[in-house]
Amino acid sequence: MILSVHNINKSFDGKDILKDASFHIENNEKAAIVGINGAGKTTLLKIIIGELGADSGDVTFSKDVTWGYLAQNQNVQTENTIFEELVEVKKHVIELEENIRAAEEEMKHVTGEELSRLMDRYTFMNEQFQRMSGYAWQSEVTGVAKGLGFTEDELDKKISTLSGGQKTRVALGKLLLESPDLIILDEPTNHLDMTSIRWLENYLLNYKGAVLIVSHDRYFLDKIVGKVIEVENTLVSSFVGNYSAYSVKKEQKRLAQWSAYMKQQQEIKHQEEVIAKLKSFNREKSIKRAESREKMLEKTVRLDKPMTIDDSMKITLKPSCESGKDVLEAVNLSKSFGSQELFSGINFEIKKGEHVAIIGDNGTGKTTLLKMINGLESIDSGKITLGTKVEIGYYDQEHHVLNDNKTLFDELQDAYPTLNNTEIRNTLAAFLFTGDDVFKRIGDLSGGEKGRVSLAKLMLSDANFLILDEPTNHLDITSKEILESAISGYEGTVLYVSHDRYFINKTATRILDLTRKSMVNYIGNYDYYIEHVEEKMQNTFGTVDSGAGAIGSVASSSAPGAAGVSGVAVGASSASSGNSGSSGSDDYKAQKEDKARRKKLEAALKKCEDEIAKLEARDSEITEALSDPSIGTDLAKLRKLTDEQTEIQEKLSALYDEWEELSSES
Repeated sequence: MILSVHNINKSFDGKDILKDASFHIENNEKAAIVGINGAGKTTLLKIIIGELGADSGDVTFSKDVTWGYLAQNQNVQTENTIFEELVEVKKHVIELEENIRAAEEEMKHVTGEELSRLMDRYTFMNEQFQRMSGYAWQSEVTGVAKGLGFTEDELDKKISTLSGGQKTRVALGKLLLESPDLIILDEPTNHLDMTSIRWLENYLLNYKGAVLIVSHDRYFLDKIVGKVIEVENTLVSSFVGNYSAYSVKKEQKRLAQWSAYMKQQQEIKHQEEVIAKLKSFNREKSIKRAESREKMLEKTVRLDKPMTIDDSMKITLKPSCESGKDVLEAVNLSKSFGSQELFSGINFEIKKGEHVAIIGDNGTGKTTLLKMINGLESIDSGKITLGTKVEIGYYDQEHHVLNDNKTLFDELQDAYPTLNNTEIRNTLAAFLFTGDDVFKRIGDLSGGEKGRVSLAKLMLSDANFLILDEPTNHLDITSKEILESAISGYEGTVLYVSHDRYFINKTATRILDLTRKSMVNYIGNYDYYIEHVEEKMQNTFGTVDSGAGAIGSVASSSAPGAAGVSGVAVGASSASSGNSGSSGSDDYKAQKEDKARRKKLEAALKKCEDEIAKLEARDSEITEALSDPSIGTDLAKLRKLTDEQTEIQEKLSALYDEWEELSSES
């Protein structure tokens, strides 16, 4: 074990964020921390690295363990170039190499003991150099830089001129080159294109140290991790397996919690009914029994109602009017910015009902293409034609459709004045905005929250052709699953740009790969693309590029993401279908026997209650008769009545016991 997190508690302004959070990381283990936005994932990471103090609890690293941390955003202040910044990590190796060269030169000019001393030192330095893989440091640096998406030309760029995303990639490269015993990464794929993400997957998969990742990229997690640490409702739970395995186990756990909760609620209700009935008998013995049951009920540890954050949040996206069969046609499109040509001579069509994903590396022109379709960017050459009755709904990464000064509620009400308060609240609730959240100012929202508001507006529009630019960016996993469900069930047409492979796998019926300034068509989802990309690239361009090669290596090992989930489901159904005849018959027989048992129990309970009522009525009659003065002088009648009442009370005592036993079985 290299890291132990034990009973961590943390609260802000009296609100609990983490309660008794505990987990551990073993040598070479690959683990993920997952949870909705705001659950406390980044807080937990900051406590682990010592950037934030815990209210109580302990974080312990094993002796001599080295670790490195990558935050979501980097603000690197240096005048170094990208290459110089990455080489900083190898400074000790470079200095050692310089010392070796200097020793070689010095040995040419000395003899005797001085030469012997130098040779010993030279041998020692060489052994150190080899242990550090010193001869490979240059290729290691350039390999990491290229793997993370930097071209050879870009390596001479100064860090100060880079965007925030590029700086984060440089910081990630430095961390990988440092090779600590434990790498801690907060959303490492946010600024990477697909090729770079695939490279990072394989790098981390083969990394000799341990890795702890916070990420919403489910395909990425499926590929790498063998443990999932969930932060939910202040509590931390660990699950063995990748994300798909966690998803299945999580659902099983949720169902088990619901079953236990409902069973306890039924038992509590039943006990309350028994207590009320025992009290209604109004006998000292039955009242004592009722009080005894009440005490036991008070001692019962009540189970909390399981969270149902996404149970009712199923969105239905349905166009108000249908478009024609031909939705969009692009002919011979070209686009350049100055001397930089993005693409040229590309052609494609979009038909009604298709869900098409555009993929490609950063800088290939994917977002530019969407803007050209929307008329927000000029076309250098070629033509874009929309079909009849096509109404576009556009979702952009910058959320220009939102007014920062309005509340969420006002934003929707002003855009759709015919909606009543309930309809607006229901729409916002579908995107996880409930209660007073609807009165938050849009300018105060996070990027992910703004994304959800934009999607909510889009859902209410009259569009039948949705054009989405990175719709899952900054969304947590729950929000992504809600959007996936909405897009998958959408009856209109969808064209979107995304690097979220899990999302593409779940929602795309076709993929357009913008690569080498051209467009390559794949009729299927992301798993289909993985399977056919090398063949397509070979047929289209005559060669397979390094990115396609990386895809092939991923495909050969496993196909994660949605395929992993469906694989589990199919396996389960196959296992049960093998015995479907006998198991179905057994189930029917068991249900029939249970029904008969319950019917018999209900009849016995009713018979018992009728007998109690009958005897209690007779007992009351005798009590009333015994109060008659004339009976007191008739000794024979008095004895007969008192004997009968004694017998009734003995029978009632036995019947009360029988009723209580039957009630406990029901």
